[in-house]
Amino acid sequence: MSDALELDDVTVEAAGRALLSRVRFRIEPGEFVALLGRNGAGKSTLLKVALGLVKPSAGDVRAGGRPIGKLSGRERAARLAWLPQHTSVSEALTALDAVVAARFRFDEPRAAAIAAAHRALARAGVTELASRVVTQLSGGERQRVAFAVLLTQEAPLLLMDEPASHLDPAQQIATYRLIGELWRGGQGVLCVLHDPNLLHHALAGDEADRIRVIGLEAGAIAFERRFSDPALAGSLAQMFGVRMERLRCAGGDFFVPLPERSDAAGEHDRH
Repeated sequence: MSDALELDDVTVEAAGRALLSRVRFRIEPGEFVALLGRNGAGKSTLLKVALGLVKPSAGDVRAGGRPIGKLSGRERAARLAWLPQHTSVSEALTALDAVVAARFRFDEPRAAAIAAAHRALARAGVTELASRVVTQLSGGERQRVAFAVLLTQEAPLLLMDEPASHLDPAQQIATYRLIGELWRGGQGVLCVLHDPNLLHHALAGDEADRIRVIGLEAGAIAFERRFSDPALAGSLAQMFGVRMERLRCAGGDFFVPLPERSDAAGEHDRH
């Protein structure tokens, strides 16, 4: 049975407004889908619908061929792992205990769960936080522990909402490099982000054609292009409402939003 996640004509309405409108796409392990859009476009809602946390007003969501609402918590965790944009932990758990808790889908001794949690903390680069209480961590530290939670779940599909939020530039780069490693290791990645240039850090060599970029606008899919597509800059410019230029550098092509020129500036450039 396929481990694919499928959204089929999914619509979500709230207070008379469509948060998602007939969204249809599919992702399988080993694929990378980047989801971009303005604030309020419906990106986080799409992830929550995919996880079964929000029930669609119409359409179907299936994981492994089964309706997401029919899966138990353990079955869902065996298929989908989620990294939310904002983690909310109110209990005074240590980082280690928080990561161990994500192993609930496995039938294993606690010693095995603890060993797996230590491996996940090490891979996320936060071994030193294992004994720290999560509620006392900074936003960036908490985000990195949340990434360790995602890792230790060992799900075939990873759903991430702004995985590098709260992180400094070096940690953002490290996070996307790790995401690239997970992807090349066979896990599927559905990643919400605002800056497409972060995707370069997930690449190793000539892989840009393997990343699908989906633009979400007012709850509907506005476009779907490969990251390597020369037309992507124009699609992003139209969606975000800014002039966008694609610049080729040593590390690949980068998207640069350009300021709008005043008429006076344009006249000066012509002389």
